[in-house]
Amino acid sequence: MELWIPITIVAAFLQNLRSAAQKHLKGVMGTTGATFVRFGFGLPFAALFLALLHLAAGYPLARPNGGFLAWVVVGGLTQIGATFLLIHLFSFRNFAVGTAYSRTEPAQAAVFGLIFLGELAGAGALVAIAITVLGVMAISVAHVPMSWRNLLASLVSRNALIGLASGTLFGVAAVAYRAASLSLGGPNFMMQAATTLLFTIFFQTVVMLGWIVWKERAELAHIAKAWKASLFVGLVGASASFGWFAAMTLQQAAVVKALAQIEMIFTFASTVYFFREKINATEVAGCALIVAGIIVLVLV
Repeated sequence: MELWIPITIVAAFLQNLRSAAQKHLKGVMGTTGATFVRFGFGLPFAALFLALLHLAAGYPLARPNGGFLAWVVVGGLTQIGATFLLIHLFSFRNFAVGTAYSRTEPAQAAVFGLIFLGELAGAGALVAIAITVLGVMAISVAHVPMSWRNLLASLVSRNALIGLASGTLFGVAAVAYRAASLSLGGPNFMMQAATTLLFTIFFQTVVMLGWIVWKERAELAHIAKAWKASLFVGLVGASASFGWFAAMTLQQAAVVKALAQIEMIFTFASTVYFFREKINATEVAGCALIVAGIIVLVLV
């Protein structure tokens, strides 16, 4: 088994934990604050990861360059923008369609990987990406009376366009992070990933903290009050991001993001076994498609 596969699976599991913790934080602070803690409280852990790899493991530090910094800025800003668009979707009553289209991220990452890095995914990988995307989109509309025909027909709706824009920005961010890590040229994939993570999360922390101080200063008190939960979000969030960056240093971003759809399986496992909630036939079919896509992805 190639190393990027278990790394991606662990990262997806950690991201699932982070998402659950962030939902809890939404009860004590606003959207901006809950988004910020992912970066602000993850920064110390990102620095710790790099320090341990350098001081304990003895790996030499990577040397950032202009291209690296440019890709970090592109990735950091597009990820923030994508996250805000996705959260904005939840303010609409019928947000399911938009959410479904936001899940086209792996497919869009394949396009941007070709445009920016000249990377062409193989035929098997493209089939796997398509299968997993269909599975996640099916899950997204499982609780609304909508057929695939109506879903495709709704492409020009406002919700769908916002969802597609979110997926586009997420796709660009994934490719930008891979480009940033690869531009370092060494010393190894772990140090490249850790360096990319530290610079990215520092940049995102500065940008979001500046926004909060300027526009939503009251959020600072809410964040300080929930520092323990925020610290957990920072830990699992930074750990998940380190996993993503490491996997995307080893493999194309689109392929990694396709396997990352396994996060939905973890989510449904929690729903069924811990919260005792029922899932319908469409959700089961969506999960089956995700699993089928992952099997194809691993076998090719």
